[in-house]
Amino acid sequence: MRSYFTVTSKVALGYLVLITFSLLAVGYALVSLHDHNSRTEQLVGGQFRAFTLLRDVRQNLLGQENLEQQLVIMRDAQLLALLEPRAAGLEIILSDIKTSSLPDYFTTLPAAVEEYQVQARQLAQVFAEEDWDQAATIATTTTSPLRSQLLKDLADLRVQHQTSLDKDLLELSLQSNKAYRVALMITLIGILLSAPAAVTVIVSIHRSVKALQKATREIAAGSFETQIDIRSNDEFGQLAEDFASMARKLMEFEQLNLDANPLTRLPGNLTIDRQLEERIAQEIPFAHLYIDLDNFKAYGDHYGYKHGRDAINMVAKLLQEVVELQGGEDDLVGHIGGDDYVVLTDPQRGEQLAKAIISTFDSRVPELYTKKDLKAGFIVGTDRHGIKRSFPLLTMSIAITLSENLTNPSILEISNNCARMKGHLKQLKNSNYLIDRRKQLS
Repeated sequence: MRSYFTVTSKVALGYLVLITFSLLAVGYALVSLHDHNSRTEQLVGGQFRAFTLLRDVRQNLLGQENLEQQLVIMRDAQLLALLEPRAAGLEIILSDIKTSSLPDYFTTLPAAVEEYQVQARQLAQVFAEEDWDQAATIATTTTSPLRSQLLKDLADLRVQHQTSLDKDLLELSLQSNKAYRVALMITLIGILLSAPAAVTVIVSIHRSVKALQKATREIAAGSFETQIDIRSNDEFGQLAEDFASMARKLMEFEQLNLDANPLTRLPGNLTIDRQLEERIAQEIPFAHLYIDLDNFKAYGDHYGYKHGRDAINMVAKLLQEVVELQGGEDDLVGHIGGDDYVVLTDPQRGEQLAKAIISTFDSRVPELYTKKDLKAGFIVGTDRHGIKRSFPLLTMSIAITLSENLTNPSILEISNNCARMKGHLKQLKNSNYLIDRRKQLS
């Protein structure tokens, strides 16, 4: 059990006659420190959380803007599958905003986001109907101005929030300095007769408060890996541990929200690329499995967004289950986006995992169809050219690239290799995998 009487015991051992003064100094310091800790926890849980929400809303809006522009220019209905997760992600962020304890000046943000969502849904409906001219008009006259205004409001909110946070940090600093001065004043009364105890109290409080102030400023600036230089086995050490724990949780939360796929919560492109770069740099052999669903667009058009989303989630869970049962500890399951996934594993396990994934997928595909469509063995839909025809049931293609077969492996080379194999696999019937066993002389 951690001791909280270290400072008090030193004062008591110095001179019993001055124990009253020593206890007053320590007691005041602990009360102030407890209040400092409570206010700091409020900052971490509320103020810093607000920064994360503002950033998430901005990134989501910019992502929607990018996809919206691509849809207006390219007029490719396939891009709708990328827009829908963005809208769903904004809905989740809005829910977080409503349930989080945020400052009063955030009260107008939910209404502004909801107003934008209403217009964005209407635009999405027009996109879904492939009325591209009408969609371009709505985007130019409605959603784009609303989004620009919302981004401006977010920027204003961030400035206002930063000002408020600076004010809170200043008050916290003043409070800490006041606590330090009062504790020092009480301690000076007994310093002539209890110098060792007084020096210990002063140095401990001063160092700890300064370290906590420094850590608070660094966390406020976004540096969640800050180190708190408090090693004492007392209340200050406990507070330092709590601070470090909160900082780690904030960093983990930020990293997950930045990269995780909003639908499947699997690691996204940043994590996948980082893993590839690390393995390439450390010359660790690996198998790169690029997994793609065949006829997924026809399936989504036929059954709707919800069933398409369920199919995406089903495949994500399936991959995790297979890799957990038959993969290794360092294997990675990632979600590039849409119906594209990546598995990184040991070269000796690549083919085994591909077979297991396909076998499990083919056994679960019937769950995704009605009895009528399953019996027929196909669904009827419209292809990219607007021609009505039948589409086979969902199948899976897996392109496997072995790093050992590449002279100078790189992310670009692996991507190009997968694209070539994917083109070949798409011409085959049923679910298939293909391993490129050729030695590349690049």
